[in-house]
Amino acid sequence: MSPTGPRRPSLRVERALQRDGHRVLAGMDEVGRGALAGPVTVGVVIIDESCRTAPQGVKDSKLLAPHARERMVPRIERWALGHAVGHASADEIDEIGIIAALRLAGCRALTATGIRPDLVILDGNHDWLTSPEDVGLLAFAHENRVDTPPVTTMIKADLKCSSVAAASVLAKVVRDRIMVDLGAQEAYSGYGWVENKGYAAPEHLDALRRLGPCELHRRSWRLPGTMDDDDGMSVRMPPEALGSSAPDAVGPLDADDLYLTDLTGTTDLTRVGER
Repeated sequence: MSPTGPRRPSLRVERALQRDGHRVLAGMDEVGRGALAGPVTVGVVIIDESCRTAPQGVKDSKLLAPHARERMVPRIERWALGHAVGHASADEIDEIGIIAALRLAGCRALTATGIRPDLVILDGNHDWLTSPEDVGLLAFAHENRVDTPPVTTMIKADLKCSSVAAASVLAKVVRDRIMVDLGAQEAYSGYGWVENKGYAAPEHLDALRRLGPCELHRRSWRLPGTMDDDDGMSVRMPPEALGSSAPDAVGPLDADDLYLTDLTGTTDLTRVGER
């Protein structure tokens, strides 16, 4: 980090990959992985050599205020060769687990663009987009596999790559709109989703204890209000909740820092259904 602050994302990485032969690139990022309610959402922005410098101000969505993110969306859409957002619902997360749900949302986003990129740039150090059946000898044994494009992962890609930063903005804006609309409905107004967007903010945890979870919560996870005995009850605590009760707080939060935190202060790195 420079003395004047974090470096802005650029197309340096993308241009180097294009020189290596990956002409059409997809930047991809997710939001909502650590939320307690609502979908997990994946944004994708596709560029090629014809896409010039990214719109001024594009950066990781967590570093932009909500109004700045909203203003950025049409500029990103005009700049990109293709763009889309995909979702996996809370029911799907409960059924197949968060990693498979991320893959599902990412594949839906890629399909919606109508473009097959030569390479996907994925934020973080784990390739959750490629199915295990697509790797090694299993790729030949699995008849119904989904043929995803090649993937390269990069830690802090949303801070380095304009395409990934742009994807994070699209995903964040769309998911926030969904949660605000849901939170405005009488059936869900008690959970405070207009403000907390389904993350583990204190008022959301309190509402879960009072009201219990609804059908839009990820009920396979240990949530307040779902167990008679609080001992050992765990909730998935995203960085937004750990650093601030407001998910729109502007700061260098990292989606790779998600983990489960026991309400008694210990950590539990397993999802309930994976014990």
